[in-house]
Amino acid sequence: IDLNECTSENPCTQTCVNTYGSFLCRCEPGYELEADGVNCSDMDECSFSEFLCQHECVNTPGSYYCTCPSGYNLLDDSRSCQDINECETRNFTCTSQQTCFNIPGEYKCLDPVRCEDPYIQINENRCMCPAENAGCRDQPFTILYRVMDMVSGRSVPSDIFQMQATTRYPGAYYIFQIKSGNEGREFYMR
Repeated sequence: IDLNECTSENPCTQTCVNTYGSFLCRCEPGYELEADGVNCSDMDECSFSEFLCQHECVNTPGSYYCTCPSGYNLLDDSRSCQDINECETRNFTCTSQQTCFNIPGEYKCLDPVRCEDPYIQINENRCMCPAENAGCRDQPFTILYRVMDMVSGRSVPSDIFQMQATTRYPGAYYIFQIKSGNEGREFYMR
């Protein structure tokens, strides 16, 4: 008569399976059977692959979970992180004169564009130098301000944006240059 070791002495730390004349130990999902065939130890799922989670994998007994950095939400797949747009959710501290600008993981409050003399402001991001003003003779006709975010860790060199001149004004010529913000010579134009 077979002795059921699982009921009489149950040597296994988790699940015992009786076999004819012996027994086998099995482990719950997330655990693995040790070399002694009896004990179960936690599997570190995070060590199997760096692609389990988009940001950070946290091992727990028998399982794991993913976390996201501050300013991001964990999506329904429980793996991917999505940026929280504080400007859309109205979760920002900008003044009524400032513009909220969402960037990955946070936001920035941008002061309004101020046109310097002899330029006049024609909308929220464009300044124009009137042709009838003598001080505008050797100045660009318009200055357009654009704000964009650049994610760190990009492969370089990389195109960031493209501008194109038009032939709207006969005899006009165009000069493109980086006026400021390139002190470290990180950027160039082509």
